[in-house]
Amino acid sequence: MRKVIKIGLISIVVVFAATQFIRPTFSNPPIVPGQPIEESMNVPPEVLAILERSCSDCHSYKTEYPWYSYVTPANWFLADHINYGRTELNFSEWGSYSADRRQRKLEEICEEVDNGSMPLPSYLWIHRDAVLSLDERKLLCDWSLKEAKNAGREGK
Repeated sequence: MRKVIKIGLISIVVVFAATQFIRPTFSNPPIVPGQPIEESMNVPPEVLAILERSCSDCHSYKTEYPWYSYVTPANWFLADHINYGRTELNFSEWGSYSADRRQRKLEEICEEVDNGSMPLPSYLWIHRDAVLSLDERKLLCDWSLKEAKNAGREGK
């Protein structure tokens, strides 16, 4: 029985070590001038500070890759979250969104923040500074819903 456990543990260590050489690609593509949200619409400084602190790692090309981005399998989990987050909403490409998409995304910002879906609870385990207070949630919702109405008028 000890031999089986020993072989099992050695196998796990070997597989873990081997997977460290299979890493996802992490990048922050260049940001096109005029495209970031703060350059293409009115974002008050206090709202921008919240977006940068709590959202930009997964929803922009300003991702700061933490130490665990170098450890497999955590780096695959991280890469998946970042790629999905950028696909869903990318503040670095905001200027390329249509008025309808902007309106929809602004409404979704409030919805996701209000119901506690964003920032992701798994993100908050390590990034405690990204936790949003009730006042910050209200500020984001008030701003995003106001801007959603403006975006809706742009599209008509």
